[in-house]
Amino acid sequence: MERPRERFLTTEIDMISNEDLLAILLKSGPKGESAKTIAMELLKLYESLHSSEELTIAKLTEIKGIGEVKAITILAALEFGKRMYEKRPRLQNQVFSSSQIVYEYYRSTLVHKKQEYFYCLYLDNKKRIIKEKLLFIGTINHSTIHPREIFKEACLVSASTIICVHNHPSGNPIPSTLDFQVTEQLVKIGIFMGIPLIDHIIIGESTYYSFFENNDMKAFHDCKNIL
Repeated sequence: MERPRERFLTTEIDMISNEDLLAILLKSGPKGESAKTIAMELLKLYESLHSSEELTIAKLTEIKGIGEVKAITILAALEFGKRMYEKRPRLQNQVFSSSQIVYEYYRSTLVHKKQEYFYCLYLDNKKRIIKEKLLFIGTINHSTIHPREIFKEACLVSASTIICVHNHPSGNPIPSTLDFQVTEQLVKIGIFMGIPLIDHIIIGESTYYSFFENNDMKAFHDCKNIL
């Protein structure tokens, strides 16, 4: 279980360390040393640089155990990741106009997760999304939500409103009793804090559930004046 490739098969990819990811790319180390040893040296080098552009083949091959082939593999992986990230639609600075926008953004990220991932989106007074943050990762059944973490972050970024997003690993987005209870609690705290929760969106396999669009929020708080 200590080997990075075996861990990759049994662990959520988000939970795998940078050292292990690099070790998988490197495959092996020099005689008597593991790929993880080289990975740690590589991370130290990267942290000492001012920007990723300074990471060159010449710099990489200064590390014992990294030859030209390994250096090219690392740089190619970094470039590919950068291109994929830039291609992904961004939520930041988007104006929230419908829950569909949020679903389209998170669908590819969350649809195949085996645990619940709970995100919060923080909006300004013009309904622009100023920040997204992953706050909790739970079990296959539910995540443990701590309202203080949700609203602490809202205060730090001076958010005017909040949207919560989480996935159901089963693929069925219909809210559970716990989902309703958590949403009600967050709405009440939001009213008290002056930072209202305006929607809670559950991501399913091929569709989503919005508390606001299904008028469930009305039972907790009248969101019409906010949206």
